[in-house]
Amino acid sequence: MRRHPLARMGFQSAPHGALSYNRSKIKSVRGGDMDGWKKAVVAGSIGAATLLFMKKKYPAGVLATGFGLALLASEYPEKFEKVRRSLPDYFDRGMQVMEMAARAGKRITEAAGQSAANAWEEIGG
Repeated sequence: MRRHPLARMGFQSAPHGALSYNRSKIKSVRGGDMDGWKKAVVAGSIGAATLLFMKKKYPAGVLATGFGLALLASEYPEKFEKVRRSLPDYFDRGMQVMEMAARAGKRITEAAGQSAANAWEEIGG
């Protein structure tokens, strides 16, 4: 029997062709094993950090973000370990992109400077 594509998210095919869903299955896919108060604290810290960054209070925003991330890390340590191990690769890729952008900017500036100098010479300057 072939499974419906949405079956892993908790949906099931009913005999009459409609879809029904199983809440416990959906809850496990969404990561619903975190306590409600922890979800509220994480959401509150993200909201507070957003407001603080918008008000240009960067140190307080970083602190609020760090608090939310620390709570998430305590709840899902294996996922944060995986992210921590892959961070150097992300930094290397980011540095390569920044170097390429700097080289492109330098070339654009040089090309614009040459054309401006040529135009100035044509005018007789």
